[in-house]
Amino acid sequence: MRAVVLVGGFGTRLRPLTASIPKPMLTVGHRPMIALLIDRLARGGVTEVVLALGFRPEPFVEAFPDGQLDGVKLSYAVEPEPLDTGGAIRFAAEFAGIDDTFVVANGDVITDLDVSELVAAHRRRSAEATIHLIGVDDPSAFGVVDLADSGLVRRFVEKPAPGDEPSNLINAGTYVFEPSVLDRIEPGRRVSIERDTFPVLVAAGRTYGYATDDYWIDAGRPDLYRQANLDLLSDVRTHDRCAAIATDATIDAGARVVNSVVGAHAEVRAGATVTDSVVLPGALVGDNASVEASLVMGEVGAGATVVDAVIGAEGAVEPGGVLERGSLPAPA
Repeated sequence: MRAVVLVGGFGTRLRPLTASIPKPMLTVGHRPMIALLIDRLARGGVTEVVLALGFRPEPFVEAFPDGQLDGVKLSYAVEPEPLDTGGAIRFAAEFAGIDDTFVVANGDVITDLDVSELVAAHRRRSAEATIHLIGVDDPSAFGVVDLADSGLVRRFVEKPAPGDEPSNLINAGTYVFEPSVLDRIEPGRRVSIERDTFPVLVAAGRTYGYATDDYWIDAGRPDLYRQANLDLLSDVRTHDRCAAIATDATIDAGARVVNSVVGAHAEVRAGATVTDSVVLPGALVGDNASVEASLVMGEVGAGATVVDAVIGAEGAVEPGGVLERGSLPAPA
């Protein structure tokens, strides 16, 4: 089984973290987000993955120089120009020579979905396309899926008014496609799989939804990216867990780290307190600093206070400074 993984976005919502590293290479529980995704695909029977890249393949090639990860063969399809999700899927599938049933996954979705069960449901129904669906408390903020009792997708309703939703099920970002789906995507131009291709597939009457209540999170937002890390410290995940502190991080005996992840080669100095936060690889939290509900990739100076903030690799809070509900460097 082969898979196309969409990793071509610019990671705008996670800036400034993504100013220095592609979003899928950000760590979740001490491993790149993309590595966790590939592990999950492998557990579901995927043996080959083609990464659909819009730019900067170098960080991925450097991270996986052997062209494989835990036995899964990797290849890289770099778009000559931005093609949106549908165009990227067609370009990558053709690049990899995909001519059989295949999986598509969004690179910033973290879930415990068993891909083998999604594929099995797809085959039982002789579907052309099968979409993983997840229930949410407030579907009015999403594209909602209207399902028949048979599981056939009847329509998509984009951001319905509260109370008018046909269901609470949303597109969860993992699909199973037949190669015929590629023929429905015009080559060489920007095509959205969600806005352009899915309505055509639904009209053809062979698109099904597969709803589960698995763990699922869109890690493309700062608060949810932070939550995805912290969730690995508890028992909410089916397969994945992590230690709070990387083995090569430096935590002073007088520092206090509470419900937080501290990455490789990061340093938390004497008297500092880190709570409900992610201190990314190589970051520094200075003496007597306080970091709460934040993401830190750069530096927090001695005695500084950081609350609900995002600090990129080039960001630095001055000693004694305060940063609340903001980011460094600030958006241009």
